[in-house]
This record gives sequence, structure tokens and C-alpha cells, in this order.
Amino acid sequence: MEEKSLLINLTGDMPMFKIIDFLLGNKGMDFSKTEIARGAKISRASLFNYWSELEKHGIVRATRSFGKTRLYTLNSKNPVTQKIIELEKTLIAEALEKTNPCFSY
Repeated sequence: MEEKSLLINLTGDMPMFKIIDFLLGNKGMDFSKTEIARGAKISRASLFNYWSELEKHGIVRATRSFGKTRLYTLNSKNPVTQKIIELEKTLIAEALEKTNPCFSY
């Protein structure tokens, strides 16, 4: 069984958070929607159900196109995305502190 990320443990297995979690884990890389669905381990239908919300809030952005395929990445300049990244860092620091009490963030 695959271990869940700290973000997914906190938010649950909602497809939107699985998409964000996949893109967080691959910051700086761009993917097609098919690759994002596969990487997030959700169906394409689920991806399309949540995609407009991610675009509306500026969490994802298009990076480039080739043919009919567009590639997307996490929009790390977006204030909402920055808060999600901050949350992830806090969760990591908390987990590290629990496993190593001498560590402080």
C-alpha cells in the first residue's frame, strides 16, 4: 500500500487535493491533463470536474502547447498556492519535530 502524503492525510482523498498534491510533489514540471490525472491517481472525469475551480483560483497555469495538447504546472506565484505550499511546509516541519524532538522549525 502506498503511503499518503501529509497533505492528503490532512485533507482526505478528495480529487482536488490529489491534483494539488501531485503538482506540489512535482513543482517546476509541467504535465498534460492526462498525465496529471494519472499522477494524481484519479479518473479524467474527476480531473475535469475540478479543473475549472483550479483555473478559476489560479492554482494551475498553462505553460506551453504542442499540437492540441496543453501543459500545466502549479502556479507558485498565486497567493492561494503560496498558502498551500506554506501549509505543506508546516506539516513537514511538524512531522519532523514529532520524529525528532531535537529538530525545531
